[in-house]
Amino acid sequence: MSYSLVIFDLDGTLADSFPWFRRNVNTVAARYRFRPVVDEDVERLRHASTAEVLDHLGVSRWKLPLIARHIRRLKTEQAASIPLFAGVEAMLAALADAGLRLALVSSDTEANARQKLGASAALFTAFDCSAALYGKARKFRRVVKRTGVAPAEVIAIGDETRDIEAARAAGIAFGAVTWGYAAEKALRDRQPDLVFTRMEEIVERLVAKAAS
Repeated sequence: MSYSLVIFDLDGTLADSFPWFRRNVNTVAARYRFRPVVDEDVERLRHASTAEVLDHLGVSRWKLPLIARHIRRLKTEQAASIPLFAGVEAMLAALADAGLRLALVSSDTEANARQKLGASAALFTAFDCSAALYGKARKFRRVVKRTGVAPAEVIAIGDETRDIEAARAAGIAFGAVTWGYAAEKALRDRQPDLVFTRMEEIVERLVAKAAS
């Protein structure tokens, strides 16, 4: 199947935010009284589902909107310390040059996303940001409707198991990247439509599909 619209996640997919998260998560944990993340937890949590991570940390569901708003504020204050992954700008430009439309759905704010993307933000035709932890499916559907693209021609690209679940709920394909938050095995176990192990592979596979 060829795709005409690619909906990207930001953190862990385009932006290398996991080191930032590790530096800040325990400060957030102390503020909102959930279990801190110790080094021994990290690899196990990368193999867990979002629900399993929240249960392990003891995060009350009612606190999630408060925690999300606090993290967005921290990201705004520390945006300069969260770089894009190497090759992102070239990858996005190559997709756009090949005629694919780009969109972004993120839990971060649109302002933060645009700042991180820099000049590459102009390549995107749609932004739908500040997604709740389990709110991406609704935003995927909204972007698809707004752009007028048939769901069968849309692929979302992200790095977390919840992104796969959201894409399935929205009726669109999903491509998993292996350089973000979730472990490669955790992603493959959920059988995404595509798996990308290198940034360049996104162009190699999507542009080839679009041309076929």
